[in-house]
Amino acid sequence: MKLWGGRFQKETDKIMNSFNSSISFDYRLYEEDIVGSMAHAKMLCSIGILNEQELEAIINGLNEILEGIKNGEVELSEAAEDIHMNVETLLTAKIGEVGKKLHTGRSRNDQVALDLRMYLKKEVLNLKKLIVKLEKVIFTLGRENMHTIMPGYTHLQKAQPINFCHHLLAYAEMFKRDYERLTDCYKRMDYMPLGSGALATTTYNLDRYMVMELLGFSDVTLNSLDGVSDRDFAIELNSCLSLIAMHLSRFSEEIILWCTTEFGYIELDDAYSTGSSIMPQKKNPDVAELVRGKCGRVYGNLITLLTMMKGLPLAYNKDMQEDKEAIFDSVDNVKICLEIFANMLATIKVNKDRMRKSAGEGFTNATDGADYLVKKGMPFRDAHEVMGKLVFYSIAKDKSLEELTIEEFKSFSSIFDEDIYDALDLSNCVERRRVIGGPSTSSLRIQLDELDAFIKKAE
Repeated sequence: MKLWGGRFQKETDKIMNSFNSSISFDYRLYEEDIVGSMAHAKMLCSIGILNEQELEAIINGLNEILEGIKNGEVELSEAAEDIHMNVETLLTAKIGEVGKKLHTGRSRNDQVALDLRMYLKKEVLNLKKLIVKLEKVIFTLGRENMHTIMPGYTHLQKAQPINFCHHLLAYAEMFKRDYERLTDCYKRMDYMPLGSGALATTTYNLDRYMVMELLGFSDVTLNSLDGVSDRDFAIELNSCLSLIAMHLSRFSEEIILWCTTEFGYIELDDAYSTGSSIMPQKKNPDVAELVRGKCGRVYGNLITLLTMMKGLPLAYNKDMQEDKEAIFDSVDNVKICLEIFANMLATIKVNKDRMRKSAGEGFTNATDGADYLVKKGMPFRDAHEVMGKLVFYSIAKDKSLEELTIEEFKSFSSIFDEDIYDALDLSNCVERRRVIGGPSTSSLRIQLDELDAFIKKAE
């Protein structure tokens, strides 16, 4: 029998039951629903709606249901529609008429808003831990590769020499921002909506602040209409997850490129690669490819949530049932992506010699040649033109800049002297970039120290 069936004279159509039911996905809110119900019951007792014996029966019953669901001993029913009505039905069956008092002063509208906030608050903390785990891997790998010269790119064309540590720490900055966004998102999620009722609170003298404290929220929602109809917190979290997924996708794209024969900068561990059913030589970067692919899925969930909410009048509408599958899917996928990507990255083999050799190709030190001329007194635009002509000449002669003779250099400008070779040395090119944020050892130490401090503070 439906808990809301008093006004209805016909049984719900079977297809309607299935279409209307959300238990297939909101079952995962069972712990939050039960813990929230316990807090609500304690508050009802404090204002005289329940007596101590009734409260004890409800709390004991809810604890038994919680353990039963955890242990797989309790079967949830599609006919009961959602996790809230499943719990209430199970409780009433277990402890009798007292169970029917639990829903006093609340609605499923404020109940689901509470459960979802509680669940997502917990998941935000899990996500932050996974970001810290990834940052630890980046820190360790970066520290090991402070002197691993590689080409830096713009437009996917070799640009200037950097080192692998510098490249890795760029992603560390992205994930630090992701961590901070989750922290900020959590603040706006941390408002307790229970007591909003269906839309207009209730005539019972509920103590919302008591429930807030019992459930560990920082404050209560201020407007009951907003309390039941707000899903900004889910949309904002999905937005944060989209940025995390985007950063992982960019990193994955580089992993995929770096482990090709054409680049050969890294080799993936066998545990995080797959083979081909037809080509025996293949070693495919499936982890990185799947991470890259799941980014689009997270984006899609964000659009789902935004579109779901864009035309809804106040207050609650059944459309909002669609929020859970989208945000649950995003949370699940970003969590597994963060975890497996960190594991994959921790096991890569870095081909340092290949990286350095590649940095020596493509005239990545041409800018340093121009800087050399500027320091000798030549205007930068003139220096830029001289080095551009030298690059064109070197291509024609099939030489690198370092392979040119001093006579060849001087044929383009008398300013050149023997110290040009020192200026063009790749290690020197990197080490002379001592500006904060650059790839020099001194700058990298600052960046690594900052990352280390971030990790320690976050743990």
